[in-house]
Amino acid sequence: MAKRDAVFPAGRQALYEINRYSAAIRSGDFLFVSGQVGSREDGSPEPDFENQVQLAFDNVAAVLEAAGCTFDDIVDVTTFHTDPEAQWEAIDRVRTKAIGEPPYPNWTAVGVNWLAGFDFEIKVIARLPQPAS
Repeated sequence: MAKRDAVFPAGRQALYEINRYSAAIRSGDFLFVSGQVGSREDGSPEPDFENQVQLAFDNVAAVLEAAGCTFDDIVDVTTFHTDPEAQWEAIDRVRTKAIGEPPYPNWTAVGVNWLAGFDFEIKVIARLPQPAS
């Protein structure tokens, strides 16, 4: 079996080591990004919900960048919400800025009752850019 091709953004690898997972794994033409939350530098949750969502998207952007991708390369999104109905408006403001123009990626939103102190988490699958030939 081939060794996993892990991707880590600069400056956050210690948090992944503490929790024993990779920020993302390259596999074939795809990048599978682990769930990202809106954590502060010390790993604690950002208390303001919209800022927490923005930080989660910023963390996704950092992982994508480490692999040579952008939000334009995302093909699938899964988000987890502790109170989807009350939170959706704030989430939509952040995601509209990040995701951009159509065609949009697939999106699945899941209501959950626990996210280890966070209220929002996002995981994505992106297509890795092909080198110019």
